[in-house]
Amino acid sequence: MSDKIGVGIHGAGWVAGEHLNAYMGNPHCEVVAVSSRKEESARAAAENCGAPDATIYTDYEKFLEDERVQLLSICTPSHLHVAEGVAAAQAGKHFIMEKPMALDVDGIYALRDAVREAGVKTVVSFVLHWCPSLINAKKFIEANAIGNIFYVETDYWHGVDDWYSGWEWAITRAQGGSSFLFGGCHAVDAARWLTDLDIVEVAAFGGGWDKRYEYPATCVGIVKYSNGAIGKISSSVDLISPYQFNIDILGDQGAIRDNKLWSRTLQPEASDWTVTPAILPDSGDVEHHPFEGEIDHMVDCVLNDVESDVNIEDAVNTHETCVAMDMSIEQDGATVKLPLK
Repeated sequence: MSDKIGVGIHGAGWVAGEHLNAYMGNPHCEVVAVSSRKEESARAAAENCGAPDATIYTDYEKFLEDERVQLLSICTPSHLHVAEGVAAAQAGKHFIMEKPMALDVDGIYALRDAVREAGVKTVVSFVLHWCPSLINAKKFIEANAIGNIFYVETDYWHGVDDWYSGWEWAITRAQGGSSFLFGGCHAVDAARWLTDLDIVEVAAFGGGWDKRYEYPATCVGIVKYSNGAIGKISSSVDLISPYQFNIDILGDQGAIRDNKLWSRTLQPEASDWTVTPAILPDSGDVEHHPFEGEIDHMVDCVLNDVESDVNIEDAVNTHETCVAMDMSIEQDGATVKLPLK
C-alpha cells in the first residue's frame, strides 16, 4: 500500500487535465483512478497526465467504492455537482469541486449539510485564490494598507462561444444556471475573499446581446457587505473583447485597482499609483490558472487535518449571492437579502 494520498478524478474534460497535472506534480499524491461516462476520455486523460496505470471507471458509484481513492476532484458539468458531491461526502472522500458547486438554494444547503455530517475536507475551485496579483492585494488589505473598506467592485468578463467544450450545457438554465453561476461566481468569491466580508443584500439587472443563452448573458448587481460597505459585481459571458477580470477596492486610507496600490499608511509621500508586477487574472484558459497552488493547498489540508478557507461552508455565501442576483433580475431589480434559507 502506497504511503501517498490516493487521488481520483471524476470527469475527464478540459479542466480535469489541469487537475491531473497538478496532482502529478505533488510529491504526496498518486493518481490511482479516473472516472468518466466515456471510457476513452478517462483513459486518454490518465495517459496524457502520465498515469497510464490508473484504474478507469465509467460508473461513479464503483469509483467511490475504490478504497484507494482518498481524495478526488469533481470536474463534471455543473448540474451534476450536488449529487456527486453528496455521494463523495457520504463515501468519506475528501474532494475538490469545480465551480459552481450548486445551481439553486436547496442544492447549496444539501451539499453543505452532507459535508458537515461527513466531516470531509473540501475545496471549491475558486482558483484565483492562488493568483499572484490577488495574493498581493490580499496581503495589502491584511496589512491595513487601505484602511477600512467602504466600496468593493469586481467584474468577470469572459466572452464564451461555441468554441467552449461545454457550450451545449453551459448556455442552458438547467445545466449552466446563469451568467453569475457559470463564471461570475469568481468575481463574487474574489470580492468576499479579498475583503473577508460576506454579502448581505443584492439588487441586480440582466441584459446582453447573445440570445442563444437561456439566461441574460450580461448581468450587474449592486451589493451590500456585512460591514456596511457597498459595491458592484458584474458578469458578462457574451463579451466581445479579450478576457478581463477587474478589481477595485476603496478604503479610508487608500485603494487597490488590480495590481496597483495607493496607500496613505504605507506610502504617504507617493505621487502616483504603485504598481506591483505580478501575474494577473487575464485569461480564461485553464492552462493559465494556478491549479498547482489549489491542489497543494488541498493536500496540505488533508495531511495536516485543517480546514480550507475556500471550502464548501465558505462558498455558501458566494453561491447564495449568485442565486440572489438571478432572483433580483427576475424581479426587475428587487432587493434580495441574504441568507436565503
